[in-house]
Amino acid sequence: MRICFTLKVRTNMLAEYKLRHAAVWPEMLEALRSAGWHNYSLFLAPNGLLVGYLEADNFDAACARIKDHPVNARWQAEMTPFFEQITVGGADDNLMPLEEVFHID
Repeated sequence: MRICFTLKVRTNMLAEYKLRHAAVWPEMLEALRSAGWHNYSLFLAPNGLLVGYLEADNFDAACARIKDHPVNARWQAEMTPFFEQITVGGADDNLMPLEEVFHID
């Protein structure tokens, strides 16, 4: 299953957000892989629009597995302040998958 979601990064924090993602912790990368997040990419627009894409056999199960991983709590604590409109939980609690309306294959 393909998943696409959006979030909004604070425009005054774009440079730091990019720096953090240029050096994602190896244990976080392993946690994502072992939780079932595959082909995961993030795209960032100059206005702060963040578009995420990933593939997972079961998105809900993959989200539950990553939430249970100890490294995720540390990562979310550091990353959540980068986002606008997060009032409850972390960024991973606010992922709203978009509806896929077309796929060429």
